Amino acid sequence: MKAWRVQADLAPARPGGGTASERLPGWPDHQAAGSGAGGQAEPEMNSVPDRQSLLEGDSEQQERMSSKKSAVLVDGVVLNGPTTNVKAGEKFVEEACRLIMEEVVLKATDVNEKVCEWQPPEQLRQLLDLEMRDTGEPHDRLLKLCQDIIHFSVKTNHPRFFNQLYAGLDYYSLVARFMTEALNPSIYTYEVSPVFLLVEEAVLKKMIEFIGWKEGDGIFNPGGSVSNMYAMNLARYKYCPDVKEKGLSGLPRFMLFTSTECHYSMKKAASFLGIGTQNVCFVETDGRGKMIPEELEKQIWKARKEGAEPFLVCATAGTTVLGAFDPLDEIADICERHGLWLHVDASWGGSALVSRKHCILLRGIHRADSVAWNPHKMLMAGVQCCALLVKDKSGLLKKCYSAEASYLFQQDKFYDVSYDTGDKSIQCSRKPDAFKFWMTWKAVGTLGLEERVNRALALSRYLVDEIKKREGFKLLMEPEFTNVCFWYIPPSLRGMEEGPQFWEKLNLVAPAIKARMMKKGSLMLGYQPHKGKVNFFRQVLINPQVSREDLDFLLDEIDLLGRDM
Repeated sequence: MKAWRVQADLAPARPGGGTASERLPGWPDHQAAGSGAGGQAEPEMNSVPDRQSLLEGDSEQQERMSSKKSAVLVDGVVLNGPTTNVKAGEKFVEEACRLIMEEVVLKATDVNEKVCEWQPPEQLRQLLDLEMRDTGEPHDRLLKLCQDIIHFSVKTNHPRFFNQLYAGLDYYSLVARFMTEALNPSIYTYEVSPVFLLVEEAVLKKMIEFIGWKEGDGIFNPGGSVSNMYAMNLARYKYCPDVKEKGLSGLPRFMLFTSTECHYSMKKAASFLGIGTQNVCFVETDGRGKMIPEELEKQIWKARKEGAEPFLVCATAGTTVLGAFDPLDEIADICERHGLWLHVDASWGGSALVSRKHCILLRGIHRADSVAWNPHKMLMAGVQCCALLVKDKSGLLKKCYSAEASYLFQQDKFYDVSYDTGDKSIQCSRKPDAFKFWMTWKAVGTLGLEERVNRALALSRYLVDEIKKREGFKLLMEPEFTNVCFWYIPPSLRGMEEGPQFWEKLNLVAPAIKARMMKKGSLMLGYQPHKGKVNFFRQVLINPQVSREDLDFLLDEIDLLGRDM
């Protein structure tokens, strides 16, 4: 409020409102004006000095002022250069980076550190100062907040974090993320993001080669869910191009087919695109979680008989829970017979393509029309790093999504505008996610990526063998990928007949052990019920820093936490 009064004194009101532009001799420069944060001696940047400070600045301020033009006040805003205290900002970045290095990077592989420092939401809200105030806070306070945030965050880089389909720290990807956050690019046109557009082109080309296509198209998206939605919309556009301009009115009842083990994003995409969740046919799977081709074809015929228009089949290469791979060749045969678009959600399992030993899991993927593949999962490119790859090279992706914004995608630019690829995206601003993967790939090479996949699968085999040896542990099934699903049966249930009462009691075990491990902070492991099976643990191997000893600890710790149940 004080600042407004000073400005009103210095800048008389214009007739009709506002304030006049007026030069202010002796107005301090932006360094003297201070910054809103940092605990510096200068006044805060969002306050205006009083009259006394204008007349009695110290000699250093006067020296700086003498080299600058007089300030201009327009509508109550001083226009003599930036208002940011650059030196203070640079110091804050330097100190924050040191904190990140010490508290995150250097501790990432230390098994003596906790995986998490669990606090319930109400308690955590009190421990963290989350209030945003009218005035900025000093840098020492901000650095303390940074330290608290690191302390109470889950350490997903920890060798004993097994909770999700991503884990571990790739140092090269991390540096790439630091670079892109500092450069703050948006990759829609070559003029504003020349390097990162060429990087994305190079990465997409290499990924297309691993799928087995001679050529293709693609784009990086914010998540595999978005890639699946892109593919669904693209398939519908290919089947009925008028939908882009005329919308859903008058269109037939479209129907798509996917397995009962598919990712839930298929349901969300159908809802978002106006297809409707009732028009998603979930095809039965076998005992290992794979789509049954005969059931698929039966459902396609049934849909046609009922007057629906089948247009898309979404197969899964690496299901979320069981890690199952659908039989792509057989599904592709059916799609060819019925003229349907085949999309493969390989968000999780696609990385097996870089392994000469395990790429057989995706046999037939080259016959797909589109593929979703997330390098941020098994290949550790850092969340998020997700590509949609399309076999079509005729510009179908751009035709489907382009809006031809004339202020951004001008056709009379001085360079080749085919590099302005942003019109293929539903986004305007888009982060250069491919750069993270590119940096990792450059650092470790294809052989290094292959080694990560092979090691993860070898570790999963070791864990399976250990589970079979240990009393009280029971496999759900032999894993196909790195998803190892098992029950822990406490001593109190080991002699009990496996009837309804047994399964009812066993259903309570995994959630109780999960609560104990998180409160202790010793490890994190996911659990879930699945298709009539009571709660079981799902162990996923990704992080190359995971050792055999970590897997031994996992089983020992579960037994320690659950033996009294």
